[in-house]
Amino acid sequence: MNIKDKIFIAGHKGLVGSAIFRKLEKAGYENLLVKSHNELDLTSQDLVFDFFKRKRPKYVILAAAKVGGIHANSIYPADFIYDNIMIQANIIHAAYKFGVERLLFLGSTCIYPKFADQPIREDRLLTGVLESTNEPYAIAKIAGIKLCESYNRQYNTDFRSVMPTNLYGINDNFHSKDSHVIPALMRRFHEAKISHSSEVVVWGDGKAMREFLFVDDMAKAAMFIFKLDKTIYQANVKPMLSQINIGTGKDISILELANIMKKVVGFKGHIKFDPSKPNGTLRKLIDISKIKGMGWTSQVDLIDGLEITYKWYLKKYL
Repeated sequence: MNIKDKIFIAGHKGLVGSAIFRKLEKAGYENLLVKSHNELDLTSQDLVFDFFKRKRPKYVILAAAKVGGIHANSIYPADFIYDNIMIQANIIHAAYKFGVERLLFLGSTCIYPKFADQPIREDRLLTGVLESTNEPYAIAKIAGIKLCESYNRQYNTDFRSVMPTNLYGINDNFHSKDSHVIPALMRRFHEAKISHSSEVVVWGDGKAMREFLFVDDMAKAAMFIFKLDKTIYQANVKPMLSQINIGTGKDISILELANIMKKVVGFKGHIKFDPSKPNGTLRKLIDISKIKGMGWTSQVDLIDGLEITYKWYLKKYL
């Protein structure tokens, strides 16, 4: 990519999109196209097509999505499947229609079956039932992968897909009900600390295992895949199995995470687990041998990433 090329980052205010925006801006790219939801409703095909027709981006990074944790997925399943399918379909078709040279679609490892063998390889996609708590979101993301693959097969486009593990970091969503596990725990422990509460309640029994990747590492991995020569990228994927996992290759239990979070935040009280609340998938560790074999590995360990995130949280919200 040339630093003057037009690059449309859809979802530039979100966790992933903002990290990619920061990385490209720091690298000196001068023509980054961004629009807030109020400026451009990505679920509207007419508005998306008009934007592409006027701006003519050369590259597209599709990081826009409706996201949330177990609670949000349970309460708003129709919103999660509809909004995400519409956003993806509109942008991917517009990218083809208006001659975008390359597109990167960012998905999620929730696309894989609930009972997939661990660590989960890319070829486990569509081999079993999904986790019920986020099935609508997962189906939408699977549709995004298959949209990219189908346009590549029919129109010889260069649309790529990466599937990051659980992400956290700067610009995460700390909403009390709609957030993922790390921002939810961080906020809960912080509020307990400043209110001098004696305990923090954590959903589930603490046995569920999760893999976490700092979002700035994810941005580096995304751009690593995006900038690969087309022949190199195609040599590492199959036409109908093109998504690439991005993660750390290591996971920890929610119990361990809660204790680490307690230390990072400085909470002195007791942790209480609530087994009446859902655990979600019991384990979801992904196989990262493909991207690792291509030359990329994560750099930020969990404790360092949490400390960076907590400092940002204090500055942003307090």
